[in-house]
Amino acid sequence: MNLVWTLVVAAVTALVTAITVGLVATPRLDARKKRIGDAHAARDTFGTHLLTVLAACTLLRLTPRDDPEWTPVLRERVKGERARWLEQLDDSTRWMVDHVFTYAGSWPLQRHKNLAVSYATNARGVFLSERQETTKLELLVALTTPVQRQFFGFWWSRARHHAADQRAFDEAVARLTEAAPRVPGGPGGAD
Repeated sequence: MNLVWTLVVAAVTALVTAITVGLVATPRLDARKKRIGDAHAARDTFGTHLLTVLAACTLLRLTPRDDPEWTPVLRERVKGERARWLEQLDDSTRWMVDHVFTYAGSWPLQRHKNLAVSYATNARGVFLSERQETTKLELLVALTTPVQRQFFGFWWSRARHHAADQRAFDEAVARLTEAAPRVPGGPGGAD
C-alpha cells in the first residue's frame, strides 16, 4: 500500500509541477526569449546600417557628380546611383533613430547605451542638415567609424582603441556645432 501511495503522490506532484510550469513559467520564458532575440536582431541590423553608412559615404565621396567626358546616358546613370546612395543614407539614419532604444538598451554598460543614442541622433541630424554634401559625408564617416569599431570590432580592438574611439567620436560631435550653418537671427547669427 505504501508503494502505491508513494507512486500516486509522485504522479500528482509531477502533474501539478508540469501544469504550473506550463502555465506560469513557460510563457514568461518564451516572452523573455523573444525580447532577447529581438534585441539581438536589432543589434545586428544596427551593425548593418553602420556599414551601409560607411559604404554609401565612401561611394559618394569617390564618385564624381559629373565628368565632361561622360555621355549623357552615363551621366544619368551616375546621377541615379548617387541618388540611390543618398537614399540608403536616409533610410539607415532614419532606422537607427527610430529603433535606437531597442538596440541601445540591450547593451549592459551605460556608456554603450549613451554612445548608441548619441550616434543615432547626431548621424540623423547631420543627414538632415543643410550642410554641403561633402561636409555631411565627412562628418558621417567621422561619427560612424569609431562607433562601428566599438560595437562590432574584434574584442581586442575594442579594448585597445576604446579611449581613442571615444575621443574621435567626441571630436566629431564637437565639429557638428562648429560646422553647423548659422541662421540669421538664431544663436550665433546676425539679426
